[in-house]
Amino acid sequence: MNAWAALAGELTEVLHPVAPPIAITFSDAPPEGIAAFDAPMPPPTPDGRTGRVSAGCVFWMEAAHRTFSTEPADHGNCSVGRLTHGLATLEEVAGNSDVAALLESGWVGMEDVPHIPTITGPVGAITYGPLAETAVDPDVVLLRLSPRSVMVLSDAVPEMRIEGKPQCHIVALAHEHDQVAASVGCMLSRVRTGMGHTEMTCAVPGGRLAEVVERLRGAAHVDGTVARYAADDARRFART
Repeated sequence: MNAWAALAGELTEVLHPVAPPIAITFSDAPPEGIAAFDAPMPPPTPDGRTGRVSAGCVFWMEAAHRTFSTEPADHGNCSVGRLTHGLATLEEVAGNSDVAALLESGWVGMEDVPHIPTITGPVGAITYGPLAETAVDPDVVLLRLSPRSVMVLSDAVPEMRIEGKPQCHIVALAHEHDQVAASVGCMLSRVRTGMGHTEMTCAVPGGRLAEVVERLRGAAHVDGTVARYAADDARRFART
């Protein structure tokens, strides 16, 4: 068992994630020996948007089951995800119809867009897959967690950022700023991915994962002690 598989096992044991932890790795070109994500592309929208999935966050769902590589064109349908993942600039996506729809709805204001964390591009390829199977050191580890598990992680990493929309920008926070970041999710991503209403996501910088796991051990022990105390104390209020 390699180190990443061992860390994936510990994360699973402590946090009980909704899906296996996934590895996300950015590179200049698709890596050799890793199959490309090959779902067909649908016809483009009038403004030219298309991709192999409706949004890059959909790749998170697929990566729980297998390892694959993606190219920028595969992410082309979601302008927000292209921006956060360093696949396009704000100038390149600002005129797209999906951006217009989000602005017109009031979901986000144009004044907010320049402050969304993004990955410094250009990015030539992004590889996704189960952390336990990764053959390379991942840039970011993404977790799908219950709120209870986010609570434990917050105890372990009190400096963790809790973010909102768009959900995918937590990957940029981990990659560019070396920050552990959780997201309450966003409606754009929840609908496209089918994420459960009780799920949250968290991005951990790959280089910090061993440190985070070590801190999780202590937090989980403390929470276990408190849980046992609370359960014992609550028995006084049980109705016979």
